[in-house]
Amino acid sequence: MPSSSPSTTAATTPTVRTARDSSGPATTSPHAYDAGLLLLRLVLGLTMAAHGSQKLFGWFGGGGIDGTGQFFTMSGYPAGNTMAVVAGLTEILGGLGLAVGLLTPLAGAAIVGTMVNAIAVTWGGGFFAPKGNEYELLLTAGAAALALTGPGRYAADRFLPVLKAHRLAYGVAAVLVGLATAGAILLLRK
Repeated sequence: MPSSSPSTTAATTPTVRTARDSSGPATTSPHAYDAGLLLLRLVLGLTMAAHGSQKLFGWFGGGGIDGTGQFFTMSGYPAGNTMAVVAGLTEILGGLGLAVGLLTPLAGAAIVGTMVNAIAVTWGGGFFAPKGNEYELLLTAGAAALALTGPGRYAADRFLPVLKAHRLAYGVAAVLVGLATAGAILLLRK
């Protein structure tokens, strides 16, 4: 006798109707969902890691620790060089964590915290480039979305017993930690 409870995969996979078969519910391929999350993780994560390498190493036309430290000091943060190192490490480690899907909720939280500070610095310049903050907002929302949804099945988290089955509570808690940390750092800003 078949079980009446849905499988774990079916319960976490969105149901959509297809044009070919309208006779009953069809499920979206879990591989499509996971491939989409992988693409988002790779692009967002590697973008953030590259930004961190600009801050720490001066790669990709970045200012390195000294140039970034001067920017942080001019933006009202104390100990500019220290803030440059913290921001650079957060972006590199959080970005690489997202890219490989390792500790995804925490990696997403790290990016959220960093990007909330970036939004605070660019606030008041309007929404659109060159002085707006739409780019920072998009990166923040993408990192928060990944923390909330989890990394998908093509991720290192699948090998960690605690994170193998992602829970919304993990993502919510991580985003709240990222926001709280960002708030604490912003309180240091003049």
